[in-house]
Amino acid sequence: MIPAARLQAAIEILDQVITAARDGGAAADTIIQRYFSTRRYAGSKDRRAVRDLVFAVIRSLGERPVSGRAAVIGHARAHDPELLALFGASGHAPPALVHGEPAATPGLAPSWLERMLIDRFGDDAERQVTALLDRAPLDVRVNAMRANRDAVLANHPDWELLPNTAHGVRLPSGTNVEALPEFGEGLIEVQDAGSQIAAATLAARAGETVVDLCAGAGGKTLALAADMAGEGRLIACDTDRARLSQLSPRATRAGAAVETRLLNPGGEAQALADLMGSCDAVLIDAPCSGSGTWRRNPESRWRLNPARLERLVATQAMLIELATLLLKPGGRIVYIVCSLLPAEGEAQLAATPNLGPWQSRVLTPADDGCDGFFIAQSSRL
Repeated sequence: MIPAARLQAAIEILDQVITAARDGGAAADTIIQRYFSTRRYAGSKDRRAVRDLVFAVIRSLGERPVSGRAAVIGHARAHDPELLALFGASGHAPPALVHGEPAATPGLAPSWLERMLIDRFGDDAERQVTALLDRAPLDVRVNAMRANRDAVLANHPDWELLPNTAHGVRLPSGTNVEALPEFGEGLIEVQDAGSQIAAATLAARAGETVVDLCAGAGGKTLALAADMAGEGRLIACDTDRARLSQLSPRATRAGAAVETRLLNPGGEAQALADLMGSCDAVLIDAPCSGSGTWRRNPESRWRLNPARLERLVATQAMLIELATLLLKPGGRIVYIVCSLLPAEGEAQLAATPNLGPWQSRVLTPADDGCDGFFIAQSSRL
């Protein structure tokens, strides 16, 4: 593909990403994969170049643009003016530029979200949000049930130890993790450093009864299983059947014993009635805005709106209440959101009867080199 054809491909993909962000469709990565699955003529260099351009454009635009063409024009004028010369070129180039046509305005985030992030970071907001839009590194967790981090690192001189984690390792960017023998043998799992720190905060121990209330595909569940050394009872719950179904094969590969429970929205308490008041620890990795993961999903800035945030906040409050009921007296609770919005963080801790004082911390890409997280821990009175 010539450069002009790559530009046109990026515009077509961005049109789909914008529509998906508006209507709740697929993520940008998925859209890119689907696009090239029907265009076998595009080589690996073409695919990589188009993908890099698509994500560069998404990262540079805070507000959702009206079209892929407007997105590229706005990005090009601010960051890559050489792209403008490709409009109207020969071959499969996009049509020539027209005076006065729409162009997106570069920015870090929608204005209403920027205000919330300023509430969080104050004068440091620009530095923090800019770091949120960098490319994310590739982190893995060494499975302590099957391997030792030092031994794994000894076999890979180009892998780096992750500070502030017990089992974390950072791999070179672009590593095909699933092709590594360590992955196939269950010695490592892909997991961001911040996610590892968040799961470790629960301090799950052997012999305990532990509930991962919003387990998803089970990344944090497997970290809890390793902390429990295969002893005790670990129950992973979620309302998303497709995501939860991914946990069982992952647990088998990792050598972890995990119970799974599919919950019906609105009927969570009934499905967990047998566990009420009996759990040593509950982890809540709550559904959230995902503002802490913009490095991986920068188009999620275009998906969020105040009404959706309000629904998420209500769900988070319900989950904290449910987790409190599951705990035995003295039992531990950890509340996590991969968000940096105060509405999903400190505001959720304001009214939590039957729990002791909360201790909380915030992780950010700028300060901690990981995804953004709000992590809070307390215990049942």
